[in-house]
Formats: sequence, structure tokens, C-alpha cells
Amino acid sequence: ICVVPMLHQDLGREGVPVWGYFCQISDSTTSYGSYSGAVPNEKITWGKLAVDTPKFIIESDATIVVPLIFAMVLGW
Repeated sequence: ICVVPMLHQDLGREGVPVWGYFCQISDSTTSYGSYSGAVPNEKITWGKLAVDTPKFIIESDATIVVPLIFAMVLGW
């Protein structure tokens, strides 16, 4: 859950940073208007990402991809 839009819009807080990067791991087809399958650019309109935020999608099952990512990050 992202609280950035709530802090900006609901509480009127200024200077709240957007996400530093975005990676979506999903086996669902991305489409506009879909909550879990929304494309990263749609999150710009929600105030979660900036235009220049690095963003990418990995289209695969998370149970396959996440262990590979963790192994790389942890140097296994």
C-alpha cells in the first residue's frame, strides 16, 4: 500500500518523496484501469511515481522470479 498520494492529497503534506524506483512482478496482463495489473506509467497520475522514476515490469510468476532476484542481491 502506498501512502504517498494520501500524504499529498488528504493531509496536504508538501515535499513527500515519490518512490525511488518501481518493479512489478506479475503474471497478469498489464492494462490501464486495472489495480494489480496497471502499467507503471499509470502510477504517475496517482502521485506514486515521478516521470523520471526508473520503472520496469517482470512478466512472470513471483515464486520463480523472487528467489532469483534475492539470490543475486544477496550474492548467493
